[in-house]
Amino acid sequence: MIQHDRAQTAMAGEIREIPLTTERLLAEHDRVAAVADRIRRANPRVVVISGRGSSGNAGTFLRYLFETGAGLLVSTSAPSVVTTYGRSIDMRNAVFIVISQSGRSPDLVTGAQAARKSGALTIAIVNDVTSPVALACELTLPVGAGPERAVAATKSVVLSMVVGAQLIASLTRDHALSEKIKQLPQRFSHALTCDWSAWSASFAAARAAFVIGRGFGLGPAREVALKIAETMRLPTLSYSAAEVRHGPLASASAETPLLVLRQNDGSSAMVDALIADLRARKLNVFSVGDPGGTLPWIGNDDPICDAITMLLPAYATIEQAARDRGFDPDNPPNLTKITETL
Repeated sequence: MIQHDRAQTAMAGEIREIPLTTERLLAEHDRVAAVADRIRRANPRVVVISGRGSSGNAGTFLRYLFETGAGLLVSTSAPSVVTTYGRSIDMRNAVFIVISQSGRSPDLVTGAQAARKSGALTIAIVNDVTSPVALACELTLPVGAGPERAVAATKSVVLSMVVGAQLIASLTRDHALSEKIKQLPQRFSHALTCDWSAWSASFAAARAAFVIGRGFGLGPAREVALKIAETMRLPTLSYSAAEVRHGPLASASAETPLLVLRQNDGSSAMVDALIADLRARKLNVFSVGDPGGTLPWIGNDDPICDAITMLLPAYATIEQAARDRGFDPDNPPNLTKITETL
C-alpha cells in the first residue's frame, strides 16, 4: 500500500481528493444529459477536440469514446491555423469541444470563438466556469475539481475524462456504461491502495522511459508519460502499442522502464502479444491489467473506466518517487500552472 505519512504536497492532496470530487461530479448528471441532448439534436457529422498538455491527453481519450461509442469522426484542432495563419474553417455540422483546466490560454479561447462563429456547436469541458474559454463556448461542462495548486494537474484531468465518459454514455444511451461510471469513486479509492513503486524504482538508473497503451488506454498512457517528464525530470515517450515497434524500441535498453497499460477489450490480445515480445527481448517491462501483470491492480471491470482508473496509482507513485528523489512535485522547473500560447 502506498504510504502517505510524509509531508503533504499539494499534488498528493489533490490525488487523494479525486474519489470525493468524482462523487460530487456524478451528482450533476442532468447538465451532462442536457449537453448530450443538444449534440443529438445538432446531428453532427464530425467532432473537433481542442486541448493542450494534460487536457490534450483527455482529448485523446474522448476521441476514442466518440468514435467507438457514437461512430462520429473526430479531428484534433490545430489552433495555429486560426491564430498564426489567420484562416477560418467551415465548421457547420460540427461539434467543437475544448478541454482546459484554467480556460485561459489565448489560442484555445480564439479557437473556440472562431469555431462558434464558423457554425460549430461549441462545448467547454473546463474547471473554471468563469474563464474566457467557458465564456467563448455556447455550452459548458464543469469538471468541478476545485482549486489545483500543483503545477502538474491530476484531479482535473481525471474528472475531464469522467465527464467525457458521462457524455458519451448519455449521448448513446449506454446504460451499462452509466452504471459502471457510478462505481468510479469506489474504484478510484481502491486503486489508490495499489503500490507501483517497483516501477518507479527503475527511474533512478534510466535515461528515458516509455509508457504504452492502446485504444481507451492511449490517452491515459500519454498522460502518465507527461507526469513523469514533469515531476521526475525524466524524458518519457508515450506510444500506441501498435506503433512502438515501428522504430521507437530501438532507443530502449535493459535500463529503460516500459510501462504497459492494458484494458480488457478488443485491444487486449494485441497488447498481450506485445508484452510477451518485450519480455522475450529482456526489456524492463512493467504491466498492469494483463493476466501476467507485474504491478498490483484492483481487477479488470469496464475497459473505459479502467483506463481512467489506472491514472490514480500512476499519479500517486510518480508523486512519491519525485519526493524520494528530492524533487518538489508541486513546482517543477521551467513550468507554470497556466501556460499561455497563441
